[in-house]
Amino acid sequence: MAIQWYPGHMTSARKKAEETMEFIDVVIEVLDARLPAASHNPMIDEMRLFRQRPNLKILNKADLADPTTTQAWLNYFNAQPNTKAVALSCKKAGDAKKIPALCRKLAPHRGTHLKPLRMMIMGIPNVGKSTLMNALLNRRVAKVGDEPAVTKSQQRFDLDDTMSITDTPGMMWPKIAVESDGYMLAASHAIGRNAVIDEDVAIFLGNVLLKAYPDLLNVRYKLDAMKLDVKQIDGIDLLEGIAKRRAYKRHDGEWDMERTAMTLLTDYRSGAIGRVSLESPVSRQQLLDSLIALPTEALAPETKPELD
Repeated sequence: MAIQWYPGHMTSARKKAEETMEFIDVVIEVLDARLPAASHNPMIDEMRLFRQRPNLKILNKADLADPTTTQAWLNYFNAQPNTKAVALSCKKAGDAKKIPALCRKLAPHRGTHLKPLRMMIMGIPNVGKSTLMNALLNRRVAKVGDEPAVTKSQQRFDLDDTMSITDTPGMMWPKIAVESDGYMLAASHAIGRNAVIDEDVAIFLGNVLLKAYPDLLNVRYKLDAMKLDVKQIDGIDLLEGIAKRRAYKRHDGEWDMERTAMTLLTDYRSGAIGRVSLESPVSRQQLLDSLIALPTEALAPETKPELD
């Protein structure tokens, strides 16, 4: 089942962002380092390219992502014109302090008292924009929460006499055309829980991790003690194995798969499983190539297989 989530306030947030973009010099796009392509909102590119604005891509939560895969993404993004990419953790104040200097390089004609550098933070919900804003200003000005779509309106602040920054609400796009993107976003808690079934998302996540990081799963959940071969099982088997290992049972005696699903999702989101990435530039291209190979009638009208 495809996952879709586009709360009504995001339409007005997009319109406001389009208006503000005219008066912005650099667009700071915050991505989830574990899924940089899936967490990229294509509407952001539409807006900034229309205004010809340079882009600083921040691969946030890099401390949770596979460092080798993250480097591959940095190489990919840094090869794009008018774009600079950096991997960091917005929770680390020292990392956040690097951002103004990077923006100055993208807009060298700005950053004086007469022509202040004007930056705008954009990205999907719950990717770390508000945390970044607070770190840049060294005080709590943006509400931070563990649920998507906490920020509902734009906020503008001066970093000093030569720089200002605008925080924007997290924005999704009207239709997630690639089904796996929806599941990756849901697994990473970028989509409201009312739009997903946690068990389905956990099964998807389990399948991805079993393929890419079977040893990490085995270490975390001691699956070999359950006589489960991580190279032979699927996501459903993984959840059942975790439920048995943790003795998660309901009152009726059945295994509590809902609780087990949240255990896997929480462990992934917190980094308890280890540093993992759900996609790489290579896997992304393979996915898009497979979509191109599908018959036209099998694709949604909005599906436009592009990596950028």
